[in-house]
Amino acid sequence: MRAVALLTLLVLPFLRPARAREDILYTSSVSYCEPPQSLLVQQFDFAYFSANRSVSFNISAQSVSTDVSLGANVLVNVYGSNPFNFTLDLCNVLGGLLCPLPVYNFQGADSLSLPDSLGIADIIPGIAFDIPDLEAYAQLSLYDMDTDEVKACVQATLSNGWSTRQRGVEWGTRAFSLFALVLAVYASTNPHSLLPFRFIDLIHLFQTIAFSGLLSINYPFLYRSFTHNFSWAIGLFPPSFPSSMQNSIDNMRALTGGQMPNSTSDSAVGLVNRRLSPYNAPISFNSVSSLVAASAPPRFNSGLSRFTQLVAEVQPRLLAVFIPSAGPVEIINEASTLQAGIPIYTNSVNIGAANAFMTVFLTSLIVVAIVAGLLALGYLVFRLAARHAKAQRIRDWMSAYPPFARGWALRTALVLMMPILVFTFYQWTINDSWLAVLLSVISLLGIAVGVLFPSFLLFRQARVAPAGLYSAPKTLIANAPLHAAYRTPRWFFFIINLFAMVARSLVIGFGQNNGRVQVGFLVAIEAIVLIALIFLRPHPTRGADALAIYLAITRLVCAGLFIAFLETLSVDAIPRVVIGVVAAVIYSVAVVVLFFNFMWALVRMVFRRGRGKTSDDVGSDLSIVEKAEGAPITQRHSSSAPATPVRTSMDSRPQHHGTIH
Repeated sequence: MRAVALLTLLVLPFLRPARAREDILYTSSVSYCEPPQSLLVQQFDFAYFSANRSVSFNISAQSVSTDVSLGANVLVNVYGSNPFNFTLDLCNVLGGLLCPLPVYNFQGADSLSLPDSLGIADIIPGIAFDIPDLEAYAQLSLYDMDTDEVKACVQATLSNGWSTRQRGVEWGTRAFSLFALVLAVYASTNPHSLLPFRFIDLIHLFQTIAFSGLLSINYPFLYRSFTHNFSWAIGLFPPSFPSSMQNSIDNMRALTGGQMPNSTSDSAVGLVNRRLSPYNAPISFNSVSSLVAASAPPRFNSGLSRFTQLVAEVQPRLLAVFIPSAGPVEIINEASTLQAGIPIYTNSVNIGAANAFMTVFLTSLIVVAIVAGLLALGYLVFRLAARHAKAQRIRDWMSAYPPFARGWALRTALVLMMPILVFTFYQWTINDSWLAVLLSVISLLGIAVGVLFPSFLLFRQARVAPAGLYSAPKTLIANAPLHAAYRTPRWFFFIINLFAMVARSLVIGFGQNNGRVQVGFLVAIEAIVLIALIFLRPHPTRGADALAIYLAITRLVCAGLFIAFLETLSVDAIPRVVIGVVAAVIYSVAVVVLFFNFMWALVRMVFRRGRGKTSDDVGSDLSIVEKAEGAPITQRHSSSAPATPVRTSMDSRPQHHGTIH
């Protein structure tokens, strides 16, 4: 319990209640754990209110067998332990109404106040109402009293209303990213401005957090929910149903050979593999009947007879509310079970695993269309202005606009690169729809052209004169996202970053169903990146290097923490939850650090503009770039020439890069 208390103290300051705040436990998902035989359950809702020690329930079921006398086994699992595990003879409750089972639809709904003598307040600790993303479920197994054969088994996950997944966090990160994008566009006319680089760092950090939830490991429910706050950064926007996009993808897959389940608005929790959180059940589907023989805890046996007597009192009200059933409960079997990794993650945001690539593809297509449309609109505006205006400055801007557009096309490719690669590789492993596979190949080629072609041009120019990478203004603006953040001797460091992005994508996309390989390779990749940063020190200032090293350490430490989530290690649920809290806090701190670093860079830019023209004054950078193109080569390669703002070495412009403050 100490670990649970520590977990609560760490997480509660960062949370807001997901529903009206009161101490309550209620069912959040319901599913069969055994194929039904004698009893079909359509609805099973339950809630326990701590304030007045009362329970409310609503059950709808139908019996299909006659002359069957049933017993009931009730098991409650909380973080892998079983505080409740007891049996009931249904012939002794409700005045024998359920012995044998009546052959008709019946529905019961009521609220009951539990007596203090039952000791529920002592059995359910108060901390159970405060832990976010509670990992608990209640299981009701009905079995034949004569043969011990299980006739029905229903599992209902329990929730207290707290969660690390918050719509406020989702919308807040989206809003700040849009704000950072606008400022980055404004500042990117100066290839050495810090804001465009920090914008890319911010998006990549959000993507790193989201991708950290896609590994085939046993995440605690709390951490998995935390990563869902950033699913939008990898193109997985939770749809609202009915969703025209998801319906279109479902129809496309059905027409092109798709056989996997479609997207649904239902909760994915009920379909999660029972070995994983929030179930933490080391039992298979065929061993549920073994729970029938389990005895109740001694402290609960003393109140069991009083509970049976209490249930008998509600017989008249139950008989009065028989209504038609409301629909089926999901049947859990090997085919419908969601496995660790991408299937659980995508279904948790109401996107089927088979729809994941097409969702990312369509989202990326929308992003590309918006960027292309805005860049085309900007070109038309400058062209019209240059045609009708006499000012030389307008014509200079028009001439310098193409490299500006190329720079933002490259940034768009860098943002979309990992989502496209990860889900392309995953699509190849499931091979669900031939059209989706074809589109994934086209997407891969598009990303390759968008990133590799500028890299090739950069290499070709570097072979002639590395210093020229920073002295040709138009080329510098167009290729700034790749190398402008680094010192001239370390211009090639972007290759390491691209290598790491491709390697992570391969591990996540192709490594599904093998969490040990995924975690091991991710630790190795992050270690290589960190070592390269420490020894090469590619940035022009200590502050910029320190920030890059800090982010690399964050990724490495969190990847190392994920070792505890490997199923083969069988780490208990509570230690895994505590480790998940630590990882979530580490990533949250990184987001805050990057936020303040971005804002500090913005303040510095505004302050310097207020003092007069500096190298961060982006108001006339495009015109200056155009003029610099006509300057003598010796002047453009001189970092001390006052008329030329473009310097040959990143070493000579430390003021453009922020530090960690």
